[in-house]
Order: sequence, then structure tokens, then C-alpha cells
Amino acid sequence: MTTQASAPPSTKSQALRSYDVADFPALTGLEEEWRFTPLKRLRGLVGGDAQAATGVVRHEHGDLPAGVTVSRAGSDDPRVGSVLTPVDRVSALAYGGAGQALLVEVAREAVVAEPVRLRVVGDSAEGLAFGHTFVEVGRFAEVTLVLEHAGSATLADNVEVSVADGAKLTLVTVADWAADAVQAQHLKIRLGRDAKAVHVQVTLGGDLVRQYTSVEYTGRGGEAELYGLYFADGGQHLEHRQLVDHNVPDCRSYVGYRGALQGADAHTVWVGDVLIGAGATGTETYEINRNLLLSDGARADSVPNLEIETGEIAGAGHASATGRFDDEQLFYLMARGIPETEARRLVVRGFFAELINKIPVEELRDRLGDAIEARLAKGGV
Repeated sequence: MTTQASAPPSTKSQALRSYDVADFPALTGLEEEWRFTPLKRLRGLVGGDAQAATGVVRHEHGDLPAGVTVSRAGSDDPRVGSVLTPVDRVSALAYGGAGQALLVEVAREAVVAEPVRLRVVGDSAEGLAFGHTFVEVGRFAEVTLVLEHAGSATLADNVEVSVADGAKLTLVTVADWAADAVQAQHLKIRLGRDAKAVHVQVTLGGDLVRQYTSVEYTGRGGEAELYGLYFADGGQHLEHRQLVDHNVPDCRSYVGYRGALQGADAHTVWVGDVLIGAGATGTETYEINRNLLLSDGARADSVPNLEIETGEIAGAGHASATGRFDDEQLFYLMARGIPETEARRLVVRGFFAELINKIPVEELRDRLGDAIEARLAKGGV
């Protein structure tokens, strides 16, 4: 089912959207949305057949707190596909190949004190795997959800997140895959009136990880805060894209992503798109991406985009910066007797500290800090 004509779009909000992979032309790598992505490293996810999938990923979770349920939903469940319509060929392939969706429900008015933790685990990168997750947060509910990815897989998956009126969701996604894993993901958040979502996206593992996050508002007062932390080692390709579509008045968004790179052929991509429609008066938005190059041979591409169709906004802006260590910071630390190697590590810790502290789970904060320390030691920083 195609929901929008395939004429060349004048804005990203008019891009082709369809549940049918056949509606999307074959990828060549020349498309604007794919020009940074090494398509061959996506293996069969570019032109694969959803019916021939042989890969498997499993979902794990511990005891669930009161007010939270996890179950399975068939493709005939009206919620599946109600938030997210695929905007590219790989997402459509995942939609058709997933079969069932993992359904995470938070009851209306439930205030869940402890974080809900789920894991997606793969045992092999051989064969294609597809996944679908639907997160439904009821009216006036409050919850923190942690979704971790680990192991080996060649996975295309979609994640739909519905945050009802007055609800608050903190969503932490962690891609800590094995070195041979490939993932292409589309995650979409739909916000109700006066709803708020804070998404912290952490990407460390995998051979190639491409994550596309989009946000839609359905009522006034919606707030979205999107934070990202990524660390690419030699040979890794980590790609993050956001589309924040301000289509109703008086909503707010903030996007802040930070990445570090080290080693030959480490490559990161960040593309941030913010759209402010003609009727989205009173919008307040800002996006920023910062990248720290720790060695020669690493490359960071950073592209902020802002489309504004009304002058009646509260504020809008974007920024991007890529560079090496701040010599003044290093000099300050070394002048106080700190050896250069330790001084460099302190600078990197400080670079990521603000984003790590956005994660409201102490054990996870500590684990990610240790993982970054291990990366730095491996690279000799």
C-alpha cells in the first residue's frame, strides 16, 4: 500500500512512503539519502527477499514492573504500521519480513519507578533477519525503557513508539553489536498533546550500523529531546539520521549528537533534518552535532538541515563541528602534572559526560563509561 505518490519531493515531508518494498526503486548509492552508506556492506538488506530470511534474533527481558506488559502482535493488529510508514527500501523490506511485532505496553497513568530493560540478541550474521517493535505509552504514564542490541546479526528492523497525551517516555537504545553485525533501523516517535520523549541513542558495536530516527507531533505542547553518543573504531561505519517534523503549533525539539572516531577507515555520518511546516507556529527547535577525531584516517560527515515555512516561531537553529583535541584543554591539564595520555582520556570523558549522564540507569552509565575507556586504551589514546 503506497500512501504517497512517487513524484520527486520538494521537501522531505513529501518523500515516498510505502509498506510495499516494490514501490521503492533499486538502490544505486547515488541517492541523496544513501550517498554516504557503503551499500555492499549492507549485504542482502539492499536487494533481499523478505520471504527468504534465514537469520534469527531473539528478545529477552527480565521481570516486568507493574503496569508494563510485553507480548506479540500479528501483522493484522491495527497498531502495527499506525505510527511508522517506511520511507526507504530497507525499512519496507523489514516491514514485510518481520511477521510479528514485539509489543511493549505501558498502562494509562502508570508511573513506573524502575527502568524496563529489553534485549535483542543475535547468534549469527549469516542470513537476513527482520524485526518490528511497537512501544505504546498510555495517557499520563511515565516510564524509562532500555532497548539493547547485542551479538551477531544482519538485521533490518522498525521500531514504532506511540506516546499518548500527557505521557513521558525516556527511551535508551544501545547498539553494542559484535564486530561482524550489520543493522539498518528506522525508529519513529509519535507524540500526543503535551507528551514528552527523551531518546538517548548509543552506538558502539557492529561493522555497519545505520539508524534513522523520525519524530511526529499530533498535538500542541509536544516535546522531543534526541541525544546520541557514538564511537567508531577502525573500519566501522556508524550512520545516524534524524527527521523532526514540526507539523503542529507550539512544540519543541532538541537534537544533540556527539561522536568520537579512531583508526583507519573509521567513518561516521550524522544527518539532521528539521522541518517546520506553515502551520507550526510557536515552534522552538535546535540541533547540534560535534565530532572528535582521535587519529588520522578517520572521517566524520555532518550535515544539519533546517526547512522553515513560517516566520512565526519561537526559535530555530543548528550547528556542526568536527575537529581534533582542543590544544588549550590538553595544555591546561598537562600544566598541572597530568601525563599527556591521561589528559587525552580526560578530554574524551568530558566530551561524552553530558550525554552519558542523560541515561537514568546507573549500571548502564558505568558500563558505557568502561566501554569507552576500553576503546581509548585500544587506540592508544
